[in-house]
Order: sequence, then C-alpha cells, then structure tokens
Amino acid sequence: MQIIHFLNEAGAVGWFIAFIGLGTLGIIGERYYHLYIKLRFEGKAFLSKIGVLVEQRKIDEALLICSQHPDIPLVVGVQRVLENCDKDLQGLQQIQDIVLTEQLPRLAARIGYLSMLANVATLLGLLGTIHGLILSFQAVAAADAALKQTLLAQGISVSMYTTALGLVVAIPGMMAFSFLTTRQNSLTEETIEGTSKVIEKISSTIFTQNTPRFKKPEAMPMASGFNNHTN
Repeated sequence: MQIIHFLNEAGAVGWFIAFIGLGTLGIIGERYYHLYIKLRFEGKAFLSKIGVLVEQRKIDEALLICSQHPDIPLVVGVQRVLENCDKDLQGLQQIQDIVLTEQLPRLAARIGYLSMLANVATLLGLLGTIHGLILSFQAVAAADAALKQTLLAQGISVSMYTTALGLVVAIPGMMAFSFLTTRQNSLTEETIEGTSKVIEKISSTIFTQNTPRFKKPEAMPMASGFNNHTN
C-alpha cells in the first residue's frame, strides 16, 4: 500500500507523526459532531416562545419546553433561570454565572489539544528533516563510493517525507482548531445573550407590571437530565 510505503520511507518519526494525525482526526470528528450536529438548535425561536410564556407568567410551561432539550447550553441556562425566577435580579445573575461556569468548559473540551498536536506535528517534521540531513551528511562523509548515492538519496527521502507528513497533519489541525473555536465562541455568546434576555424579561415582568413576584415553580420532569449532560 502506498501509504505504508510512504510511512516506511519517513521512518520512526513519520510513524509517530501518523499516530498524532489519527489522534487529531479523532478529536476533530468528535468535536465537530458535538458542536455542529448535537448542539444544532434554533435559539431565536426558542427564546421567542419562552419570552411569551414568561410574559404570561406560565413558568411551568416554559420549563416543560426546556426539559425537551437537556443537552443545549442555552436551554440549560434558561431552565436554571426559570427555576429560580423567585429570586431578585442579582440572584438571577448569579445563577447565570454558575451555569456559564458549568457549561463553557464542556464546549471547549479537547479543542485546545488540536493546536498543541499541530505544533508537535510541525516540530516532529522539522526533527525528521534534521535527521534526514544528518543521514545525508554521514553518507557523503563516510560511505563507500558505490553506496554513497543510495545513502544520500535515503537521507534526503527521510527529510522530505517527514516534512510533508508534519505539514499534512498540522495544517488541517490548525484549520479545525480555528473553526471549532469560532463555533464554541458562538455557542457561548448565544448562551450568555439568551439567558440575559430571559433574566431581563423576568425582571421587567415583575417590576414594570403591578403584579406579584413569581413563585418558585414546581419540580419539572426530566430535571435530573441536566445533571447527566455529556460532551
């Protein structure tokens, strides 16, 4: 197989870069699925429904909607705020901070490894280049005339193959790191903005209308599902 031949030509450093490439590919696939597919959600439509229910003081119905999407950070934040709608503005903002502290590390999980692995692959490619050059110089200095050309070609081959492998792993890794970080930041901003809008809606409903403060809602089904949120 051509790939095996390529790695054999690159030597031990090339195989190490290949294993790093497999790890990079695994992280990219897992994070792409989690951030782009699993967490795909119509946040604007959801917030619109929640806003209407808050204005109508139908907190239990709003919580029921939240219980249908236990894996979405925005929904988790909104549910926590609604569950504590009897608190004052400062208390609701503290709830928001707690939710962000819990959810944001889950969004950022393992993305930072992509940058590290890309840098390591580049450095290993450079190491392989230097190793190949050393082999070439040794061939020129010490080998018999009959073997000199062969050994020189082998050294240059190791140098070029490892350099290419390092770049093949590093370039997609850095691109994926950029795209996934952008998606993570977008979900973070959506969570912050969405929970802030619900807090503002709750506060305006209490303080701008001549109505009593919200009562703490009854426990809703599937509430335990938020504690089981996985990446």
